[in-house]
Amino acid sequence: MTEALFYKFLKFGVVGISGMAVDFGITFLFKEKFSFNKYISNTCGFFAAASSNFILNRLWTFQSTNPEVAFQYVKFLSLSTIGVLMSNGIIYLLHGRWKWNFYFAKLVSIAVVMFWNFFASYFFTFNS
Repeated sequence: MTEALFYKFLKFGVVGISGMAVDFGITFLFKEKFSFNKYISNTCGFFAAASSNFILNRLWTFQSTNPEVAFQYVKFLSLSTIGVLMSNGIIYLLHGRWKWNFYFAKLVSIAVVMFWNFFASYFFTFNS
């Protein structure tokens, strides 16, 4: 990994921490306070975080100047859809099948999906 790519990955990780706070907060709110299904709650949290992450990554991590922001956002959300499917699959395996704590399973899924999200963002969303 080149030094520039490594720094982008670190920035992406910092943005990811803020996104994780949004994700966990929204997931907790929908799951625990509104009694939504845990996978729907996870999906809501994931997409709220993806939206905030898009803005921060566009401006700070990748410093994109692409004027087609809406198209870029759609690409980002498309890739995030793959990410949320991966996340729900990991949570289902770890929590649903192996009976791990839901929030620990979610944390593991975030760590795994982060790599997908970074490289998809780097090569597809913000590559121009």
